[in-house]
Amino acid sequence: MFRKVLIANRGEIALRVINACRELGIRTVAIYSEADRNSLHVRFADEAICIGPPRAADSYLNVPAVISAAEIADVEAIHPGYGLLSENANFAEVCRASNIKFIGPPPEVTRLMGEKEKARQAMKKAKVPILPGSDGVLTTAEEALKWAEKVGYPVILKAKAGGGGRGMRIVRNGEDLPNLFHAAFTEAANAFGNGELYMEKYIEQPRHIEFQVLADEHGNVASLFERECSIQRRHQKIIEEAPSMQVTPKMREELGRMLCRCMTEIGYQNAGTVEFLMNADHDLYFIEMNTRIQVEHPVTEAITGVDMVKAQLRIAAGERLDAILPAKLEMRGHAIECRVNAEHPVKFTPSAGQITAFNVPGGNGVRVDTAMYAEGVIPPYYDSLIAKLITHGVSRAEAIAKMERALSQFIVRGIETTIPLHEAIFQDADFRAGRFDTGYVERFLAAAEAESSAA
Repeated sequence: MFRKVLIANRGEIALRVINACRELGIRTVAIYSEADRNSLHVRFADEAICIGPPRAADSYLNVPAVISAAEIADVEAIHPGYGLLSENANFAEVCRASNIKFIGPPPEVTRLMGEKEKARQAMKKAKVPILPGSDGVLTTAEEALKWAEKVGYPVILKAKAGGGGRGMRIVRNGEDLPNLFHAAFTEAANAFGNGELYMEKYIEQPRHIEFQVLADEHGNVASLFERECSIQRRHQKIIEEAPSMQVTPKMREELGRMLCRCMTEIGYQNAGTVEFLMNADHDLYFIEMNTRIQVEHPVTEAITGVDMVKAQLRIAAGERLDAILPAKLEMRGHAIECRVNAEHPVKFTPSAGQITAFNVPGGNGVRVDTAMYAEGVIPPYYDSLIAKLITHGVSRAEAIAKMERALSQFIVRGIETTIPLHEAIFQDADFRAGRFDTGYVERFLAAAEAESSAA
């Protein structure tokens, strides 16, 4: 096992990794920007090194600064968390060149999965279902028009690199395609430095379902079942749960077996998540892979009993999956996660500032992952996530009941949060019945606004 690990991240995920390391007897090194000097991940790490000014580009995304901190602290490995440098293949290569273990997949695999069209072809080779679409990138709007006619409208243009909804445009007819193609190209080029696009068939009102995988460095792969992530706004998840009510045991087993075969073929290692869209006929189609730990990993931990971050560390240290996972993976009950963000609950505008009161709920089946505290400050420079609230019950109904109770006891004062939105969603009959898709939040908010205007 490693002697010392640097956490190349901040906030709740940095604290989550510190906790896992401490339980494994690993010393930790936190890095922080000047804005995070008083953060809990700095306080609870064994060592902490300031690496720059508040802006992420000048600190957490500054690869030379991160590597210098790792070398000064004499660490053996770096855990990147999620976001920031976690899916940066160049950073993983620099770690390798510096003789520092990157806790994640090899850079070659990260790069392969980061190029979405290549990832599609890798999945297709392993017989994982993919959406009909273009063969490779589209160089001109004229080429896109030809493919759209072949695939059939509506289609969606996607950036070859990147994510988060940038460089994406839905196209419903040929008349609109040229302008939308150029808009997507420009947005992708500005966001990722790469404007290349590809095309897929667009699914109306899809559900978003993802499968969690773990792979060791000896060729062994395991599927840890799926998560339902359809409750989103602006392509960002706000509520996740496991398992999905829409995935049958047969689908779960067959797709899990396909994914394990694919991960073996591409040489995947460590934790990863394979994301799918489900259409109205319950067909699943691959869209992308995230080569890192996910924000929503706690719901998988709740239903499997597997500590995902400890598993990452143990895999990177060379252990085999059969020593990490139970002999037979089984799902236990149902888990739900709410992302509590420092945002207006309806407008979704950021709400940075000082927290004046902070109380987190507890009790059986309730978990809170956070690095925030009373008098703590939400800086304006980073992601707005304050905490992840997770509940686990023997059934979905019980998990919902626990979540409603926990939300009512979660107090954050001094800033706006999304807690009121979560509370409203959990009271909605469609959500409780599982009648939702990726457009649910927009429809829910529009209905609430119309009701308010009519009152």
